[in-house]
Amino acid sequence: MKILLTGANGYIGMRLLPQLLEQGHELVCAVRDENRLSVDDETRGQLQIVEIDFLQEPQPGRLPKDIAVAYYLIHSMSSSTTDFDEKEARSARNFNAYMADTNVEQVIYLSGIVNEEKLSKHLRSRKNVEDILYEGPYSLTVLRAGIIVGSGSSSFEIIRDLCEKLPIMVTPKWVLTKTQPIAIRDVIAFLTGVIGKKETYGQSFDIGGPDVLTYKEMLQKYARVRGFKNWIITVPVMTPKLSSYWLYFVTSTSFKLAINLVDSMKMEVVARDNRLQQLLGIQTHTYEEAIDMAFKKIEQNLVVSSWKDSMVSGRMQKDLEKYIQVPKYGVLTDKKMMKVANHEAVLRNIWSIGGERGWYYGNWLWRIRGFIDKLSGGVGLRRGRTHPDKIYPGDSLDFWRVLLADQERKRLLLFAEMRLPGEAWLEFKLDEDNILCQTATFRPKGLRGRLYWYCMLPFHYFIFGGMIRRIATSIPKASQNA
Repeated sequence: MKILLTGANGYIGMRLLPQLLEQGHELVCAVRDENRLSVDDETRGQLQIVEIDFLQEPQPGRLPKDIAVAYYLIHSMSSSTTDFDEKEARSARNFNAYMADTNVEQVIYLSGIVNEEKLSKHLRSRKNVEDILYEGPYSLTVLRAGIIVGSGSSSFEIIRDLCEKLPIMVTPKWVLTKTQPIAIRDVIAFLTGVIGKKETYGQSFDIGGPDVLTYKEMLQKYARVRGFKNWIITVPVMTPKLSSYWLYFVTSTSFKLAINLVDSMKMEVVARDNRLQQLLGIQTHTYEEAIDMAFKKIEQNLVVSSWKDSMVSGRMQKDLEKYIQVPKYGVLTDKKMMKVANHEAVLRNIWSIGGERGWYYGNWLWRIRGFIDKLSGGVGLRRGRTHPDKIYPGDSLDFWRVLLADQERKRLLLFAEMRLPGEAWLEFKLDEDNILCQTATFRPKGLRGRLYWYCMLPFHYFIFGGMIRRIATSIPKASQNA
């Protein structure tokens, strides 16, 4: 069966894609930037990839005519606190226009549980998208999920950050709101289970795990699974804005996402029925089982996707192509070169940079810079990296964004997403003569930008000098254990 997967490089899309291929389906992936589809060459060879921005005017003929089923997995909640609902509505209408040019029979939409009379802006937007999709020239199946728990999901990472960093929490009263979490594994089972099921055509279903919990209970159960105790004190005085700042500073979430999450966390998100679970015969996992499964993936370095790799998790919300050509004029540079003995080990060091491995020299200075960035409204260092030794274009890497990751050409190019009075690139390149070239490029904005660069020169001397020496001489763990 030929299936269209929109949002293929998103958190859900990246989990769904291998399952659909395993089931023998022919996949057409619609993405805004083909370079950001983080799959290996073997998987890429099994896909038909089409670049479509559903916020732009539809272009007839872009999609194959013989699509049978389509997944609508496009969301804009993290990109804005003001007009994301307008963007989501526009995307849905443009999607309908594209579908009118195909023979699609069924569209599957993953939405949120919307059972309360008073809904948050985020949930109202999801419901509005659902209504728009029902107007499309196909049969619609809607799956309404609550909090999704899995390795790399925004909800799981926020809970993890809060519990691991704060043994004692002073929390706003919305932690007493009830919700019904569901394991990512169960979400994928539901999404694949409804393919071609005519009993689900033209219907909306709530999906959730077996546990109905308050956010406070979720935090406490997480601590129990992890083998420690936390103390949670609830106070009524934290306003939504203060709550958003609390989430932003303590967790790795962006401020825009924090605002929208807090707005939604005031609403109960509880499923009203389990019709679809009975129809498909799916046995859902408990919240504690979902946490346990998430950590098994993390411990085995098998995290398939992370919300942090979304472009909207940082300040760059534009095409990567715009920044791949590093400017040569009107810039300030710090360029260092070093002859290396073992180019394979050096390449592994470059591909392991950031996250748990750190930046090889002066990590405490990098942490201070990350803290300052967080205070000024930036992303800080908390995003880390999804894989310990795999990098794809578009991935987040602490407070950098990966523009180019080409192991064959031995080149890694990063763009800074920290708050700066200018634009910054960091490039690592290994040439045929085993010369490692490390280049930091800064394009300042006005006098303030130049002053910033010259004030940082003493730190650059030690940090960049130490970094290239460590990258060139450190032996990766894989080599040590060989």
